[in-house]
Amino acid sequence: MPAVSLEFAVAGFVMAAIVIAAAGIRMADIADRLADRTGLGEAVVGGLLLGMSTSLSGLVTSITAAVDGSVSLAVSNAVGGIAAQTVFLVVADIVYREINLEHAAADEKHMLQAAVLLLMLSLPLVAYLAPAYAIWGIHPVTMIMVGLYAFGANAAFRLQRNPMWQPSVTPYTAKDEPAAEAQKESLQALSLTFAGLAVILALAGFVIARTGIQIASEFGISQTVVGALLTAVATSLPELVTTIAAVRQGALQLAVGGIVGGNVFDVLFLAVSDAFYRDGPLYTAMAQRDALMIISAILITGVLLLGLIMRDRRGIGIEGYAILIVYASVVALQIGLG
Repeated sequence: MPAVSLEFAVAGFVMAAIVIAAAGIRMADIADRLADRTGLGEAVVGGLLLGMSTSLSGLVTSITAAVDGSVSLAVSNAVGGIAAQTVFLVVADIVYREINLEHAAADEKHMLQAAVLLLMLSLPLVAYLAPAYAIWGIHPVTMIMVGLYAFGANAAFRLQRNPMWQPSVTPYTAKDEPAAEAQKESLQALSLTFAGLAVILALAGFVIARTGIQIASEFGISQTVVGALLTAVATSLPELVTTIAAVRQGALQLAVGGIVGGNVFDVLFLAVSDAFYRDGPLYTAMAQRDALMIISAILITGVLLLGLIMRDRRGIGIEGYAILIVYASVVALQIGLG
């Protein structure tokens, strides 16, 4: 994609963000119907299918940045997306006025995914601090992260088929009951529509990446700040839109699963970026401020996991305020670093 004027870059960035938002609204509805039609349930479809598909634009952004040698943009886009998407869950909590969203959407698979996310986020820090090492140009941590993701996905399917325990049911716990008319819908038509929307998101992500890099260059903004605050938020718009849409249509497990599962998939951005970055292991090329972004994502995920376990009944809950404070603090720190 050739360089264009700053005005065209900004316009392209805004238009791509609008496309991402529009496609995300439609995707939430299709995902809910797929959950009913396949019988997999909202938590599994949200955590795996929806979370992966809405993250495609961010994946393309990180890959593009890695190919261009923009390590900080590749890393901060991935990890900044995790932080931003968790904040979006707090926004959805505000929209859902009845009770704390983590309480209403209680599901053991959400906690499983959050635990897997914490494990995966810790690995890039290990690689960053350890001596540089690669096998065929790929760091061993990359392969471990992919293995952890596969383990988490398999465990989620097993829990759906044979749950070992279930959260206590209260008057506010949402029930994931398939709609009777779901079996009348064409699985092929739903799947093709969903796949088409996913392709649109991926293409929009490519535009976001290229224009984001050019905007950063024009204004002299650090790639970490651009990745964490600009491309990460823009490519995370599908998560915001689908989460709000899912909450409004009562698909609460789909909403929470889409965020947590999308965050787990976002860590794979680092693994894929490592494969595309050809100047050595991606993790050892990270800057200190990139590592700080990963630490902030670990903190935010830990707070979210506490909220999923404690199931506060009040509004956005203590965990919601804590997530907002951590996110605001890391944003201020990154801006302060320049």
